[in-house]
Amino acid sequence: MKVFVTGLIGGFVFFVWGMLAHTVLPIGNMGMKTPTDQQAVLDAIAPTTQGEGVYMYPSLSMEQYQDEAAAKAFAESSKGKAYAFVIYQPGGNPVNVDMVPNLLKQLGSDLLSAWIVAFVLALGAFGFSKRVFIATALGLFSWLTVSVPWWNWYLFPLDFTVGSLLEQVIGWAVAGAAMAWWLGRK
Repeated sequence: MKVFVTGLIGGFVFFVWGMLAHTVLPIGNMGMKTPTDQQAVLDAIAPTTQGEGVYMYPSLSMEQYQDEAAAKAFAESSKGKAYAFVIYQPGGNPVNVDMVPNLLKQLGSDLLSAWIVAFVLALGAFGFSKRVFIATALGLFSWLTVSVPWWNWYLFPLDFTVGSLLEQVIGWAVAGAAMAWWLGRK
């Protein structure tokens, strides 16, 4: 029961931190920019897609990547040209209408993550500092396994990647402190 409550505390603290990082502080939106002439871009993208999905412009199919000559020609023809990583949703963005479902999904994800962290923190007879360090290290681990590969392979902007680092590491340090405090109570 103690791990369950610890996870609830950590999940809520991390959720509130995420809300602050995105609404009050500039951390959650680092690297994000508002495009101009948005409808023209959406109209141009639509016929080049196969519906909902993640697209890279320009790109090759996996079969074409297997063909050494095609891959080499593609690499040569793409040098110095623009690149875009696009998440395409032809049905629109429901967050623009109602954020409640997305906030509930985020809270659920934060709670599940915090229960995992709570389980790890409860495995040993760690003191407060060590528990905070472990939670912070797990935040760094999550950033290294998700955001760094996106920066490396899909060219996510560095400031976006740094913002993700700050959000994860600070968030798990703060949530970890709350969780360590609860676990350390007699």
